[in-house]
Amino acid sequence: MKRIYLLLCLPLIAATAFTQDAASDLDFWLGDWNLRWQDTDSTEATGTNHIVRELDHKVICENFEAQNGAFAGFVGRSWSVYDTRAQSWKQTWVDNQGGYLDFTGGKDGDTFVFSRKASTPNGKELLQKMVFHDIEADRFTWDWMSSIDGGEPWKLLWRIYYSRR
Repeated sequence: MKRIYLLLCLPLIAATAFTQDAASDLDFWLGDWNLRWQDTDSTEATGTNHIVRELDHKVICENFEAQNGAFAGFVGRSWSVYDTRAQSWKQTWVDNQGGYLDFTGGKDGDTFVFSRKASTPNGKELLQKMVFHDIEADRFTWDWMSSIDGGEPWKLLWRIYYSRR
């Protein structure tokens, strides 16, 4: 009887371990970051991002601030959580421009991707994604991209270089 019970429990144990691993996929992002990117006039702009876990370590909270350049004064917040039922990450972004974006994502090889579907003003489907890549302990690159052609090709809109403070 004990063997049968153990065999019945093994899939549950394995699923729990997988969920715990997936729930830590964004841990590389935690901490205080200095940001830099090329501005619209080709000068370098900077900002900061403070990323912490809250609500019993289940939610990752982002606090983004652009310090200078074309985005000076732009402030945004996001909340990311691992949805165990969907087995994917969910993120909600809001900012001081009245922006609201909702994403679904997860690990994709050596990258982490959040994506969403939206519409252009004329009603055409717009795909948007952010890609965290070249991830190392103290730095990574973040790309904001869009496509109006079903993902072929993707247009790079904003590239931010993160370095840990």
